[in-house]
Amino acid sequence: MSRVKRSVHARKKRRATLERAKGYRGEAHSSYRRAKEALLKADSYAYRDRRNRKRDFRRLWITRINAAARREGMTYGQFMHGLRLAEIELDRKILADIAVRDPETFRRFAERAREAAAA
Repeated sequence: MSRVKRSVHARKKRRATLERAKGYRGEAHSSYRRAKEALLKADSYAYRDRRNRKRDFRRLWITRINAAARREGMTYGQFMHGLRLAEIELDRKILADIAVRDPETFRRFAERAREAAAA
């Protein structure tokens, strides 16, 4: 079996790793070993936080809807329950955007929700 000389590929791999670690503090941007460790951490944080971002946005939307619903004299739960009974199918992202940008439309949704919950 013939011999494989790895120096070109090894150097290429190290250079790519150090390139990705540009801007890191201390040895993490210049030492291959430290850069590799830092990138492993960074990648795991990025993976975790892509999922956490969805959680954070949902919390923000619910907070905004709750604030707007309370201005209309109802709680978030009452508002969402009323919308479901009124068969208004809007997701929280859209409702939060309406609550912030167009209070008059949100007021109409709140009225419809209140009527549906009372019936």
